[in-house]
Amino acid sequence: MVGSNQTSMVTEFLFSGFPQFEDGSFLFFIPLFIIYIFIVLGNLIVFFAVRMDIHLHTPMYNFISIFSFLEIWYTTATIPKMLSNLISKKKTISITGCLLQMYFFHSLGNSEGTLLTTMAIDRYVAICNPLRYPTIMTPRLCAQLSSGSCIFGFLVLLPEIAWISTLPFCGPNQIHQIFCDFEPVLRLACTDTSMILFEDVIHAIAIISSVLIIALSYVRIITVILRIPSVEGCQKAFSTCASHLGVFLMFYGSVSLMYLRFSATFPPILDTVIALMFAVLAPFFNPIIYSLRNKDMNIAIKKLLWGPAQWRSS
Repeated sequence: MVGSNQTSMVTEFLFSGFPQFEDGSFLFFIPLFIIYIFIVLGNLIVFFAVRMDIHLHTPMYNFISIFSFLEIWYTTATIPKMLSNLISKKKTISITGCLLQMYFFHSLGNSEGTLLTTMAIDRYVAICNPLRYPTIMTPRLCAQLSSGSCIFGFLVLLPEIAWISTLPFCGPNQIHQIFCDFEPVLRLACTDTSMILFEDVIHAIAIISSVLIIALSYVRIITVILRIPSVEGCQKAFSTCASHLGVFLMFYGSVSLMYLRFSATFPPILDTVIALMFAVLAPFFNPIIYSLRNKDMNIAIKKLLWGPAQWRSS
């Protein structure tokens, strides 16, 4: 099924981006497993800290809690299979499993990207139009934006996944990546691969649109913050945006390296490193950023972990 001269239909794909067990892949398993547990627990803590602290029932923290919830499933779409492949001699996935992995991973990623854009707009309204903020960002609108981001993320990819599911796979079945992704899978299809460029254009438009909206929002936000006369007021206003800006730079920085290169090719090891950046490392740092860079979140997490009485005395 691996040879290029075969004409039988492929029923499963083989991941070629993993080291063999004899080469010490178990040494990669342990840190990846620890990172995955930290991602799940860290984002669960952020999610429940926001939900259980009434002081954090605001649009900004609501968006953060939804983002943390999505991060859990975003990493679950790929990391458990990565862990399995690291300790298994048969590093394969069925075509159906591959399509499902692509769909959920990218749908959750699109939902997160849309939510980050929504969070930038929220910060723009809060800082640039503070008097109108309570009447604009109502709880109803906040819920609509959160649910709309998730619905959009999951619906927008359906036509693309449906089209890929109709393609014939009859040649080599080696995916040169550590999880199922559009370009590596499309290159294995026994059909015209010029559609890969079209896919790249679609991804580029989506990424660039979100980046432009967020960048323009923060240019305006920073301009307004710098005009605040008091240093304390300036620092407080910027601290509310610093966490979101850090997550935005990590998320879209790594995604841009992966999906805004068009026909450029990277060495396999660099491809793997970039994939790990946005699939593993960015979700790993998100709960750290939100807990350490935000005083209110820090207090809410201490209340959640140790209770209201204990954290005051600590």
